[in-house]
Amino acid sequence: MSKKKANAPTSNTIALNKKAKHEYHIEERFEAGLALLGWEVKSLRAGKAQLVDAYVLLKDGEAWLLGSHITPLNTASTHVIADPTRTRKLLLHAKEIAKIVGQVNQAGYTCIPLALYWKKNKVKCEIALVKGKKLFDKRATEKERDWNRQKQRIMREANT
Repeated sequence: MSKKKANAPTSNTIALNKKAKHEYHIEERFEAGLALLGWEVKSLRAGKAQLVDAYVLLKDGEAWLLGSHITPLNTASTHVIADPTRTRKLLLHAKEIAKIVGQVNQAGYTCIPLALYWKKNKVKCEIALVKGKKLFDKRATEKERDWNRQKQRIMREANT
């Protein structure tokens, strides 16, 4: 019987795009695999990834992740010249790509990555079809969030 590693990470999440929930209305989510090089996997295990200005480009029936930044480790790739912002291929089913392309071209949606995470020793990227928020939408979301916090605070005080 195999034992679990003592220093196993508690969370499978590698990187989150926190600005996405603030900037966009998230309509539909997809899970995509990532085609990575060896040094990128080692860097992701160390948690050195950013998705802040990343987006998904749909070209020739394929999906590509652009603008993501994976910082190379000093010890990982000594013989390879590492490009931290290289274009990475997203692995999706043809039906999923067709659905995303249709929405992006016709309905005015855009496609962005939300998170990178581990799933059974594979790196997965959660991508989403989104629509941009207007300034008043952002304010309304912030007001709603504040009101929910106040409700929680009031309920806690009432229960004690």
